[in-house]
Amino acid sequence: MPSSRPDIHAVLRPVLLAASVTAAFASGEVAQAQGKLEASYVATLAGFPVGKGRWTIEIAEDQYTATASGATAGLLRVFASGGGNSAARGAMVVGVPMPASFTASVTADKKTEEFRMTLEGGDVKDFSVVPEPEPNPERVPLTEVHRRGVLDPMTASLIRVPGNADLMGPEACQRTISVFDGRMRYDLQLNYKRVDQISAEKGYSGSSVVCAMNFVPLAGHNPHRSAIKYLINLREMEMWLAPIAGTRIVVPYRVSIPTPVGVGIMQATEFLSVLQPPRAASATAKAH
Repeated sequence: MPSSRPDIHAVLRPVLLAASVTAAFASGEVAQAQGKLEASYVATLAGFPVGKGRWTIEIAEDQYTATASGATAGLLRVFASGGGNSAARGAMVVGVPMPASFTASVTADKKTEEFRMTLEGGDVKDFSVVPEPEPNPERVPLTEVHRRGVLDPMTASLIRVPGNADLMGPEACQRTISVFDGRMRYDLQLNYKRVDQISAEKGYSGSSVVCAMNFVPLAGHNPHRSAIKYLINLREMEMWLAPIAGTRIVVPYRVSIPTPVGVGIMQATEFLSVLQPPRAASATAKAH
């Protein structure tokens, strides 16, 4: 007789690219500063190492790029023995990341999926998933509406804190994030919990705002699956955010997700964030 307990692979597969775990269309002033982050992460499940990866983010006045490899390519997918690589780029519009393209190759359970997406003004203009998802009449249909006003999973990990609000204050968390990953349209609801003190083995040491995180699937999912029901009812997911120097962008430092076989944790061991000189200043310096 099959077990009624959700399979760990199935539980985490719906939030495939939630390295994606967050992002913001928060309003605010134009950010003039530029910053870069080089980070390394280790993932554990029930205390046992299951993966690692690297993440690089560069933010300029008018554009940004983000790349991830290894465990961080599919942030939560790593707890299902996954890995791969992903990349996103786009424009900085009044300090807010606005995606233009997203690509990912994610492997789990000996299967590889390739994702490609182009976006404009928050709307998906074109996307592909290889192999294509098999037809399933129980899956909530995806429509054009579900591909409007969304973020790709990588850009969804860059959170803009508005105005002059404290980067480590409640404003970093109080938001609902609209994500489309090529297969599913879902919301990530963040709510402020507390501020902790953190210290990476190398790099950042200081305050981190902790957000509660809830998963709300809207389309592309099977609402009858035990894994989906498990995630919808899960109220113990948490995410710790840390700042990228010289910007008003904060990103995940640590993510904690209870699973049927133990707590899954992804945490930075290296979190090196530096202020980048403006491109014009850099060009002048090279000229001399």
